[in-house]
Amino acid sequence: MDFTELYRQSSSLVAFSPGAHFIITAVQDRVIVRRTDTFQITRTWLVDASSSPTEVATFSRPQSKPKPQAAASSSANIADNWISHIGWSCDSEFVLAACAKKGVVHLYKLRDEEWHGRIDSGVEGLVKAQWAPDGRTVLCFSDWGLRVSLWSITTGTATYIQYPIHPDKGYAFRSDGRYFVLAERHKSKDTIGVYDATEGYKLARHFALPTTSFSSFSLSPTGNYIAVWEGPLEYKLHVVTLAGDTLTSFSPSSDPGLGIRTVGWHPSGIFLAIGGWDDKIYVLDSLSWSNVITLELSTRLPSNVHAWREPPKWLETTEGRGFLSYDRLHGPQILSGIRADPTKPNPKSGLLQLEWNLTGTLLLARFESIPTAAFLFEFPSSGAKFMPRLRSVLIHSQPVLHARWNPIRKGSLALCCGNQSIYIWSDEWQNESGEEEEMAECVGVPAKKFETKDLHWAPDGKGMVLLGKDQFCCAFEVIEGDEDV
Repeated sequence: MDFTELYRQSSSLVAFSPGAHFIITAVQDRVIVRRTDTFQITRTWLVDASSSPTEVATFSRPQSKPKPQAAASSSANIADNWISHIGWSCDSEFVLAACAKKGVVHLYKLRDEEWHGRIDSGVEGLVKAQWAPDGRTVLCFSDWGLRVSLWSITTGTATYIQYPIHPDKGYAFRSDGRYFVLAERHKSKDTIGVYDATEGYKLARHFALPTTSFSSFSLSPTGNYIAVWEGPLEYKLHVVTLAGDTLTSFSPSSDPGLGIRTVGWHPSGIFLAIGGWDDKIYVLDSLSWSNVITLELSTRLPSNVHAWREPPKWLETTEGRGFLSYDRLHGPQILSGIRADPTKPNPKSGLLQLEWNLTGTLLLARFESIPTAAFLFEFPSSGAKFMPRLRSVLIHSQPVLHARWNPIRKGSLALCCGNQSIYIWSDEWQNESGEEEEMAECVGVPAKKFETKDLHWAPDGKGMVLLGKDQFCCAFEVIEGDEDV
């Protein structure tokens, strides 16, 4: 892999554009846009974080180019003025930069440096701002769960939806962007509102949920079903349709202790994986909505599982440069974990992550009781006998912080553990006979005093951004034949 230089960033606000041609960065109160081929700066804006007491939105192109000094603030070094959210519109034409503590959202146009939009949330406050799938509507979640404001930059008007439950996990757009689904609380009851985005977010359906204490929901990839689950005191999940019909209510036969931690839909929507605090993965199918298989965590790995272990002290040996293959372990293995104490709050047990790969043939699972390992469960393709099994385990010397599937390639996974490296697993390597085989590699980041805290793939799957504490760099695949270009 080729690595770029280190660049400044704040609050881990770095994002590729949808076409992967640009990358946006927030550095305190400044927005910076770079090209991904040369990493030269193409646009930069200084954000004015001064707030307004009233809710208002303005979208204009001044006759003369504004002076950057006019947007500066005497308190620019105060963290309250820093950018808290950034984002690209779906066509990469517009850029969003929000200062949540000041209740201000700024919008910029990539091809017109003088165009500027501003949304002031007023006294209701702001906790989150993001683009809608159409790239011309901005969602602003107010403080205290009062409402969601959907501002159109085309008409300059807003649509308001009252009483959202959660600004971070209680809403979703259908994959085609047609419907906006929002969890709401009305008269102390959990409800779901379905809004038609093509009709100015007109209410299409509103129905009560069977939950007693709503925790979160997940919309299926097909947009037909909603998986809704209870709070941490009850392990119970409901599957409802967009029309409000309850199809099933699932709860394991044994007492799992606490509730559900994470849920993952199969890319085709045929399976639903559920994980809680009991180190078990329950898989429901969309035909019967019954539990078709339960995958349990075991510290004993049989010999038919591919076990890969990070080589000891490889960073010191390679001085953080180049790459080195994992050690392939043969025969049965025993993993060391953390013994959870159920008498303490938030015990170190259960699922941290459940995520399917692009085709749904692999399910990634990370358990809090064994934080240094990543488990890959193999699921049969369509038409094959349904016998899921544990295929591979990646074992590291430090806890895994994040693991991300490649958005384009079905068998490519990237991980980070908070050190000067990244880790790559793939089952797309070809051996000398032309057959695909599994490979796992440790890749050092050639930079001093840089620790990879998080990583994100580019939309084209050809590179990724690596995030440190206050810096970032990008890593791109080296394509054969490009060395001489």
